[in-house]
Amino acid sequence: MSRIAIIDIGTNNFHLLIAEKQQDKIEILHKSKVFAFIGKGGIHSRIIAPDAMERALQYLQNFKKIIDTFGCEEIQAIATSAVRNALNGKELINLVKSKTGIQIQVIEGEREAELIYYGVKSYLVITEISLIMDIGGGSVEFIICDAEEIYWKQSFEIGAQRLLYDFHQNDPISQREIEQLNAYLEKILSPLFEANEQFLPQALIGSAGSFDTIVDIYCAENHIYNSLKEKKEFNMPISAYKQIHQQLISKNLEERLKIEGMTAERAEMIVVASCLIDFIVNRLAIKQMRVSAASLKEGVLWEWANKKI
Repeated sequence: MSRIAIIDIGTNNFHLLIAEKQQDKIEILHKSKVFAFIGKGGIHSRIIAPDAMERALQYLQNFKKIIDTFGCEEIQAIATSAVRNALNGKELINLVKSKTGIQIQVIEGEREAELIYYGVKSYLVITEISLIMDIGGGSVEFIICDAEEIYWKQSFEIGAQRLLYDFHQNDPISQREIEQLNAYLEKILSPLFEANEQFLPQALIGSAGSFDTIVDIYCAENHIYNSLKEKKEFNMPISAYKQIHQQLISKNLEERLKIEGMTAERAEMIVVASCLIDFIVNRLAIKQMRVSAASLKEGVLWEWANKKI
């Protein structure tokens, strides 16, 4: 028997997953997340702001207390966009190491995309060539794949925190801002469009985060039981997504907070995240949207369980 604690240090969220392996069986013992927002106030200056540094340390100290109660033999703490791009990222790494003993590993975007793929495919069967999309606060990962392999992957520094700062100054977001955002995406995502023409993915698989929130809204508004966590995936009708998207872009923050299924932590960034999803759905003529509950941390778990790291 062995136990691992996996910490995903994202730009918006910190996740903790604790699992146990007995022979070939993996059991998840604990899952929790906090909205740390370490990109807030500094992501465009490529720094982690002092208050964000304090929040990060506090949340990781709390995670360490939880980890200690489970007696984990191994801790893997993975940091992504906010830390890898911050000029003072090493300061946070050193601070956390000295105060908690946790050694943070900063990974590149390509590696992040690979782990997301492992996580998603451990939760659902990828029956055809598909496009996985993971929207973080700092970066967005795209992976074209099937159940057997990755055909193409790339990470773009166009996360929701960055897009919010650049393209969502009016609330509700203006049509001009949406047009400017779409023009920007058309330019920066050209490698994705080329890969799409080559591999022709048949479905979009949304990985956790903003996709979870869209499923929450759909289920709450239609009084449907949200089986995402139990079944590990949810088939989201494109027409229903489009209706939710129109709500999100037509309401201000106060109005969005009143939407059934919306969380306060997501209400600000969900607009630009949905604009990004809508752009991809339209640009790639997506006909099927699957939402997976898994992401990076589940990919780390999959690798650990299969003894690849």
